[in-house]
Amino acid sequence: MTGPRPSSERREVLYVIACGSPLARDVGRLVELAQQDGWDVCVVTTPDGAKFVDRAELARRTGHPVRTHYKNPGDLDVLPPADAMIVCPATVNTVNKWAAGITDTLALGLLVEAQGLGVPLVAVPYTNAAMAVHPAFRAALDRLAEWGVTVLFGDHVVPLHPPGTGERHLHAFPWAMGLAAVRDRLCPAA
Repeated sequence: MTGPRPSSERREVLYVIACGSPLARDVGRLVELAQQDGWDVCVVTTPDGAKFVDRAELARRTGHPVRTHYKNPGDLDVLPPADAMIVCPATVNTVNKWAAGITDTLALGLLVEAQGLGVPLVAVPYTNAAMAVHPAFRAALDRLAEWGVTVLFGDHVVPLHPPGTGERHLHAFPWAMGLAAVRDRLCPAA
């Protein structure tokens, strides 16, 4: 994804999956970076993620509805198929459920299915220091990485913060790092 493409050529589709975190309020930054990189971006949220985003604004910016729930039987798919997905911010809840194969939300269903289809996946968790040390979360991160998901987590990505202070650290979140990881998954260095 290095530059603009002719309008007749299909652009690669990136699903940005936003979970229930205050960081999701700024997911438009990731959308903008991805669009500048040539992606056709679709936003999907978890039910709690939907509480933080401006759905109408994201739909306007992407040209696609923001999806949160499974479609009804017989309804047509309104989003093009994904060429890659990034879960950002990924919550402890979503990471744990994803690693367990639980598909009780559209976001999780898409992730589990994409993994089975070999779609490149990147997860960028955002949580506090207390939640980050839970053994189930650490095991889930390890499991996802073992299964081929690129997991960006740790002090080299974003330093962990004490509970209740996450909103003070939103400005420093490295949105471009997650997008670079997606590019690396699609175009690995030779």
